[in-house]
Amino acid sequence: MQNTLESVRLDKWLWAARFFKTRSLATDSVNGGKVHLHDKRVKASRAIKIGDELRIQKEDQIWTVMVTGLNDKRGSATIAQTLYQETEQSVADRETMRSQKRDYFMKNPAPRKHPDKQARRKIIRFTRKQSSD
Repeated sequence: MQNTLESVRLDKWLWAARFFKTRSLATDSVNGGKVHLHDKRVKASRAIKIGDELRIQKEDQIWTVMVTGLNDKRGSATIAQTLYQETEQSVADRETMRSQKRDYFMKNPAPRKHPDKQARRKIIRFTRKQSSD
């Protein structure tokens, strides 16, 4: 289903490769400086071609990918995965970040319940003492 294209707009490619749910989200991200082509900020209308290197930041994750295919139509996830190849360093960095995040949440679990009225009053008294010091 891949087209024989020489170049595609960056925002269309990001949408087709399923990094973003909508093309407008991809455009906003590129214009906001979250996507770099060869370590340089670019516009959403920039044409990309096979062999280009992209760094994509979305929330707390960063992907560094090489463009291996071009498509301006959004297809299935299996087709989208053929459009890029993630670098080994990027995979290792994302796995490290994932394990650090998992460790943090294992050490700092969420409270089992909300504080009741008496506990809230204690919290308020404690925070007032801290702020007056």
